[in-house]
Amino acid sequence: MAHTEKNILSITDLSIGYGTKTVTKGINFNLKAGMLCGIVGVNGIGKSTLLRTLGGFQPKLSGDISLNGNPLEKISTTTLSKELSVVLTEQPASKNLTVQELIALGRQPYTNWLGTLTTEDKQQIQASLDAFLLDELRNNKCHELSDGQLQRVLVARAMAQDTSLILLDEPTTHLDLYHKVQILKMLQELAHNQQKTILFTTHEIELAIQLCDRILILDGKEHPFGDPCQLIEQKHFDRLFPSEMVQFDGKTGSFKVSK
Repeated sequence: MAHTEKNILSITDLSIGYGTKTVTKGINFNLKAGMLCGIVGVNGIGKSTLLRTLGGFQPKLSGDISLNGNPLEKISTTTLSKELSVVLTEQPASKNLTVQELIALGRQPYTNWLGTLTTEDKQQIQASLDAFLLDELRNNKCHELSDGQLQRVLVARAMAQDTSLILLDEPTTHLDLYHKVQILKMLQELAHNQQKTILFTTHEIELAIQLCDRILILDGKEHPFGDPCQLIEQKHFDRLFPSEMVQFDGKTGSFKVSK
């Protein structure tokens, strides 16, 4: 798969945390268009903090974040909403909206203040409904949906926003295996077919290994980043969890309970 040379997202020596408390430091990675990247690591290591920092919801402590070649903190809110979309784990307050209305909110950066949808807006909304198999549910209220359906709507809203970078915090949480795979395969298709750069946090390490182009492992030390096969060869997954409990099998790319 050919990637253009330009980095969509560049992270250099980034430290994240809250106030004086550093959660994680020394994070370095770059992502190009068309890449699906998972962020993995043990609980409390800073996966969500990293995502919230990249999304501009909280300030970085030090280091550099650049989006399409510009420092994140220099990008205006209006410009940012056209370059970056975010799907957080918190459920939207707008569950009284229909599926189509919630997805249409993704077009807000482009509509005038009255929110009038242009032909292009409507095409984007329809494309998002189609891509995430939501056409038949378009008039359902969001509070009537299953977790898996609602998750597809939230991702579809991000797709409708048509940004070069999409950040998702735990997009597969509360879903069964079939729906976890469904969401991740849809994200993979969105990255590869629409040349989006998609970065998500996940506990589904084995699925990420199978579906991601790149993985960032937050390990509290080196934060290895790369192609999943390279990371397996370099034995980075072997060190993720205490080995007396779980061992990583590099041949199958899966974790085994230590007997």
